[in-house]
This record gives sequence, structure tokens and C-alpha cells, in this order.
Amino acid sequence: MTSNNINNVYLRLIGYLSRYKSFVFIGYIAMISAALINLLLPQVVKNAIDQGLAEGNMASILRSSLLILVIAVVRGLAAFGQRYCGEWLTYRVAYDLRKDFFDAIQAVPISFHDVAHTGDLMSRATSDTAETERFVGMGLMDLGSVVILAVGVCAAMFFESSYLAWLSIGPILLVLVLSVRFAGRVRPMFKAVQEQMGVLSTRMQESMTGITVVKSFARETHEFETFELENESWFRKRYRGILEWGTYWPLFGFALASSVFILLWFGGPQTIDGTVSVGSLFAMVWYVLMLNGPSQRLGFLVNLAATAGASATRVFSVIDAHAEETDASGSTKLEHVKGEVIFDNVCFGYRPDHNIVNDISFSVSAGQTVALVGPTGSGKSTIINLIPRLYNTTDGRILIDKVDVNDMSLKGLRKHVGAVMQDIFLFSTTIRENISYGVEDASDEEIVEVAKAANAHEFIMKFRDGYNTLVGERGVSLSGGQKQRVAIARALLRNPAILLLDDSTSSVDTETEYQIQQALRMLMRGRTTFIIAHRLLTLKEADQIIVLESGNIIELGTHEELLANKGSYRNLYDLQLRSQEEFQHFSE
Repeated sequence: MTSNNINNVYLRLIGYLSRYKSFVFIGYIAMISAALINLLLPQVVKNAIDQGLAEGNMASILRSSLLILVIAVVRGLAAFGQRYCGEWLTYRVAYDLRKDFFDAIQAVPISFHDVAHTGDLMSRATSDTAETERFVGMGLMDLGSVVILAVGVCAAMFFESSYLAWLSIGPILLVLVLSVRFAGRVRPMFKAVQEQMGVLSTRMQESMTGITVVKSFARETHEFETFELENESWFRKRYRGILEWGTYWPLFGFALASSVFILLWFGGPQTIDGTVSVGSLFAMVWYVLMLNGPSQRLGFLVNLAATAGASATRVFSVIDAHAEETDASGSTKLEHVKGEVIFDNVCFGYRPDHNIVNDISFSVSAGQTVALVGPTGSGKSTIINLIPRLYNTTDGRILIDKVDVNDMSLKGLRKHVGAVMQDIFLFSTTIRENISYGVEDASDEEIVEVAKAANAHEFIMKFRDGYNTLVGERGVSLSGGQKQRVAIARALLRNPAILLLDDSTSSVDTETEYQIQQALRMLMRGRTTFIIAHRLLTLKEADQIIVLESGNIIELGTHEELLANKGSYRNLYDLQLRSQEEFQHFSE
């Protein structure tokens, strides 16, 4: 990363602070005041020594004592203001960063999530944001305090004795040089540490999500070993930073001890011969010792700044990701959609040089049911995903009621499109909230009505809490068939004009399959439906059947027409579907 990019990261973090100018102003005024007030203490003690102890003036000693108490009170108030504002800014910036990060995650297109790892994104939202927040609020203020104190100490030492200051300032400057060098060396190290933490989080998230598979295949040992390798890699990268810290930390303390040595070695004789007063030499030694704590804190703060810069870079890379174009230029609003859909020479590929679907053209009248049939990888799911613009076509057009979907806002388009897929996702809230997810102001009566239509009301009421039953993570407390019926109720409540379905019920028993099919019929009634078909009954009832192979339409027609053609569909029917029909006749 170039120095300009590094600077931009810190400037962006400071930009978050600029939103809260009053807290920044009060906090930094308090910080500067606290740092400068500290510089007065050696002068007060110097006067107590030179004018009080040396001359036997008790009044001077008492004045100095009272002044020290006053300084302590004022410094305490300033320190409180600094700490309060610094902590407030720390957590407010953390709030803003997480909000921007989460907003960006929601705004990016689905293609971003196709390549991103959930565990890594979670690491950026938690670990990286935490590292950033520690620096941008209190850390940055403490760093400013150390710098101001160092500059103030140097100025005060020159005020006391320019000769001794020139002799002893070298080690102090060395501390500053070492700190800058230290920051430059550890920043890439900590960036590697944070990136490895993202890998660790991804590994852990996948293992926990797939724990059933792990247990089923008795692969616990493999998971232990895989995680151990990634964890060991994280430790090695962290250890390199620790070694760097361990090398530089003693140098900071040694440099300041060298300054005290120089002051006593060269200042002692001057004090003895009266060139420099005892109070002045004491004040200069005190000034150097005042830098002992801040110099050690400087190493920590530089380390913190380096870590924050690396972490902020990872956070901003997500925040800066291109969002979906939610509103097309000259957007057309369709308040009422009939559901006519036209694919006009549509092409799409996840990579520029490789199309998944090629020159797809067909038209669907409002209210018709279209079944998509074909082997895995033929483009069925891709075609469905193009309708609500989860992906944008690379060529050709998709029209809804004669309007190009690219001329519609995403929100306006997607409110007319509903989906029930095989992989049902439910949020870890109540059944009521999952059903009403797409309709914010849905009444209890409406929720119950669609649940009954989806054959879900009966099993919901068997739960002790009914519609207020918590479904657990990803709906774990519900069976597959129950989750599918809740999803159907959710789509019914949305009342979309166009419906996208994956009609796979192979994982449920016969009775549940029947209930789901009844619910799907209710859902499909009066809607334009695109369905990825796996069942003979679905194919027979479809108004159109589109047979796909390698992203191309190879046959299109009704069930009877395609059987009569004796083409690919007839072969598919003979291989896979005739047995279903024979079984149905036998069952009857």
C-alpha cells in the first residue's frame, strides 16, 4: 500500500471525528490543557528548591505546595474532560463505522457475496472495527497528548539551559525517530495478522455451520488439524510483531535514561560551580522523567495506530465496494403489475469471457406458469435470478409489462417479485416476524390468513407460544416442510405479481409434500410463476415448459407437445419421470 493510501485511511478516520466537532473541540482543548499544566509542576518545585529550601523561605515553600494542589485539581478536571470526550468519540465512531459497514453489506450486489466469506466479513465487522475504534477516539487523543508533551518538554528544557538541552535532547529525538520507524515496520505485520484473523473466522464459521456434516463423517480430527494450522499461522504472524515490539520497547527506556545520564554528567559540575541552580537541574531531570511513561505509551500508541490503519483498510474496502444501482436514471414506476414477462436475447455470465445463458428469448403472458427443466448447470437458477436483477444481464433485455427491468428501481421491481426457494432461510426471530418480514405493517389477521392458506396455521398453533415461537438460528427448531410452508406464507403476504419457485420436495415425507403442494397451488393462483420443476405434476400443469442445456433453450412447449416431439424432453421424461407417473397410477 502506498503512503498516499495510508494517509487517506487516517484522514478518513479523522473525517468520522469531524462529525462531532463540539466533542472534538472540548476533548482536545482538555487534552492540550492537561499536557501543558503538567509542564508547570517542575517549575513550581524548582522555585520551592531555589527560593524556599535554599534560602530558608518557608512562605515560598507553602505557596509552592498550595500551587501544586491547585494544579492537581485543574489537571484532574482537564483529564476528566479529555477522558469523557475521548471515550464518547471512540464508541460513537465505532457506531458510525459499524453502521456504514452494515449498510454497505446490504447495498452491495449479490455477486459480492458470491466471492466473500461470511467469517471474514464478520471479522471485519467485529475485530477490525474494534481495533479501529480504540485508536480513532481515545488513542488519537493520547497520541496528541504525548506529542504535545514531548514538544513542551523540549521547549522547557531550552528555557532552563540551552547548553544542557542541546546535549540531552538527542536521545529524546531518537525516541521519536524509533517510533516512526517502528510504525512503518509493524503496520504491514498487523495487516497480515488481521487478514489471517479473517481466515480463522471463516474457518470457524464454516465448521460451526456445517457441524452436522462434520459429525456425520466423523471429521472432527480433520477440523481440529485444519483449524490448528490456521491458528498457528496467525500466531506466527502475531509473534513477528511481538518480536519487533520487544526489540524497540527497551530502546525507548534506554534513550530516556541516557538523557538523564547526560544531564547529571554535564549538569552536575555546573550546579556545583553555580552556573545552573539546583532547582533548574532538578527541573530538567524531572522533564526528562516526565517522558518515561509517555514514551512507553508512545510505543503502544504507534502500535495501536498501525493496527488501526490495517484494520480500517479492511473495513473501508467493504464500505467502498460498489453498491447496487437502486434507482436507474429516468426510473419507471409500476404501481400495478400484471405479470407479463419477456426475455429478449438475454445473455449472462459471471465472468466476462464465459456466458452461463446464451441468447435466451421467450415470452410469458400474465398469470401463466413456466417450468424450467434441465440438468444441473443448464442455467435454470440463473434465469430466475435475472428477473429481480440479483444479477444484471450482460446483453439483451428482460421486460415486465413492456418495461425494461433496467429502467425500474430495484425496490420498485422487487416489491412485485416473490420467491420460495429450496434452501429456505428463516431469521432467528418469531414465526410471526418471519411471515411478516416483507410487509412491515401486516396485521395479525393477515398473518393468520396467509398461514392458513399455506397450510402452516395448524402446526404453528401446536407450539406453546404459537406465532410468537422463536424458530432459532436459520429456523433450526422447525422441520424442512414447516420452514417451507412458513416461507410460502411469507410470499403470500407479500402478494407479488411474479413468483419464483424451486419446487423441490424430495427431502420431505409424502404427507408433508402434499401439504406443501397444496400451499404452492394457493400461492401460484393468479400469478405469473417461474418454477424450477422436479415433479411430473408440475410439468403437466405448466402453461410452458422450457428445456435448457448448457445455457441454451433446446425445446419449448407444453407437456404434450414436447412428448410428441420425441426430443430431449421425451428422453428426460422416459429416464426420470415415467416412473413417477407409473407410481401415481399404481397408487391410485
